[in-house]
Amino acid sequence: MPELPEVETTARMLNKRIKGLSISDIWTDYDSSFHKGKENIKDKKYFPKFKKELVGKRILNVGRRAKNVLINVSGGKTILTHMKMTGHFLYGKYEFKNKKWFPTEDGLLKDPFNRFVHLVFTLSNHKHLVLSDMRKFAKVYVFETKEINKIKDLRDLGPEPLEKSFTFKKFEERLLKRPNNKIKTVLMDPEIVAGIGNIYSDEALWASKIHPETKVKDVNNKKLESLYRNVINILQQSIKVGGDSMSDYRNPDGEKGRYQDSHKVYRRTGEKCSLPGCDGIIKKIKVGGRSAHYCDKHQILN
Repeated sequence: MPELPEVETTARMLNKRIKGLSISDIWTDYDSSFHKGKENIKDKKYFPKFKKELVGKRILNVGRRAKNVLINVSGGKTILTHMKMTGHFLYGKYEFKNKKWFPTEDGLLKDPFNRFVHLVFTLSNHKHLVLSDMRKFAKVYVFETKEINKIKDLRDLGPEPLEKSFTFKKFEERLLKRPNNKIKTVLMDPEIVAGIGNIYSDEALWASKIHPETKVKDVNNKKLESLYRNVINILQQSIKVGGDSMSDYRNPDGEKGRYQDSHKVYRRTGEKCSLPGCDGIIKKIKVGGRSAHYCDKHQILN
């Protein structure tokens, strides 16, 4: 699932490419009986409303909140997209043939991971913003921008870890809301801190020498300060290289991010720990139903 750096990369790139353009048409083949009656485009009856509210609107800007891409348009509307497990936005020139959408130019948009197009915005420059979503888990809907603090997917989110207001004191206060829970699980809770998922929680805990099953209350202040710094630094490092594409994430130009080349622990099960002077081996366990990777020597459970 795209995490904060991947969603931030997407939002920044889209803001440069589609800001100021207008939406001239929208197409989708999302249609799920499970989502019948729900306010998102997977409900076949919702989509006409979605399309009516957005066609003709001008794109004002593109931003991010946690793992959600927010496209603000004229008329006081905002498109929310949570890309879920396999979704990613792409931008370029497409054509529709044989009931599918295909990029018309050679290049990275033709990467096989980019072929699962299920939502298409035709733009005023005759190019397209498309959502490739292999497993069709993405969530997309439109809401009144002024209602942003009341939207279910946004209202209960924790603070953004890359904002200046996210101090160590704030970080500590947020984590201590779950003192008896495991640190890995708490870091990934979007109501505690926004946007941190499996990859970056593993990497930050490894760098901070904290076992993923350690209870929050048992993490001493020195290690907690280290974790705070590492969370911020690792997220920033990933954004600089375009996010992580170990799975199927691609940026709007169809390119892979490069953070997977910097992994110290995530999906390195069985490898020797790369921390200088450490002879540990990377292990994999389940924590709160999610995978966790750690070193069996320098990340010891208290």
